[in-house]
Amino acid sequence: MKKLQTIQAVLTFINNHHLAFLYVSQEDCSVCHALRPKMTELLKNYPKIELREVEADQVKEISAEYLIFSAPTLLFFVDGKEYLREGKFVQFRKLAHTIEQVYSFEESQLK
Repeated sequence: MKKLQTIQAVLTFINNHHLAFLYVSQEDCSVCHALRPKMTELLKNYPKIELREVEADQVKEISAEYLIFSAPTLLFFVDGKEYLREGKFVQFRKLAHTIEQVYSFEESQLK
């Protein structure tokens, strides 16, 4: 998973990708480290969703910009607008279902 190092890189990423998924973690977060490979594996099924990671302890502005109070926080953007937010205790099945719904809808719009 590629990492974004500045708040400007985060903003550019979100604004330049139709489907953008942001994985906000912290270095000392065991849940973050355990969830990261699951997210990477899940999003392999959705090649049009771009995934990036931001370490909140490295990019401190991320907390203020997106009101992030805990890690991990998962943010899914569609056309630059926040569509989904999951934090700390991620319900993975629900998350996967929501991503599938959005992706299927977006795919149907392209036909």
